[in-house]
Amino acid sequence: MKKQAATDGPVIIKKYANRRLYNTESSSYITLDHLAAMTREGRDFKVVDAKTDEDITHNVLTQIIMEEEARGQTMLPVNFLRQLIAMYGDSMQAFVPSYLEASMDSFRRNQEQFKSAVEGAFANSPFAEIAKRNMAMFEAATSAFKPQAGMGAAPAKPAEGDDDVSALKAELARLQEKIDKLGH
Repeated sequence: MKKQAATDGPVIIKKYANRRLYNTESSSYITLDHLAAMTREGRDFKVVDAKTDEDITHNVLTQIIMEEEARGQTMLPVNFLRQLIAMYGDSMQAFVPSYLEASMDSFRRNQEQFKSAVEGAFANSPFAEIAKRNMAMFEAATSAFKPQAGMGAAPAKPAEGDDDVSALKAELARLQEKIDKLGH
């Protein structure tokens, strides 16, 4: 559940010179991880410099992204970053923020459809069929090591080499039948 501020406006976060962040709503010091969690929860906040009252939300959000990227949570491909940097100073620079924002809004609105499409893309693909076959072979292999119903628990005698080979051939034939059934 989202906790709403009494004024329904953004939560004010003050950033002090010592780089500490103070949440004025909860009257507590927080971290960038807290701000990332608030963002994921859809909480609106504004980060201001405690001394100058300057809005530094953009810088702090950029810092959160940089930390996520540094942790290995890369979402921004190198080519995208290069293209973005190249847009600075370009005549189209003014249009990039609104374009990116609209694109992300559209992506978020269609996120569930996107997830379903990606999951569905593999559902009827050769990869799904291979996964089913691999799973069937794995199950068949593990069942080969389990005692079969109706078979005696007495271990096979080493002197009966021909019986062992016959049993392995029979098991292989049984496994091949299972694989053939899965393929149809």
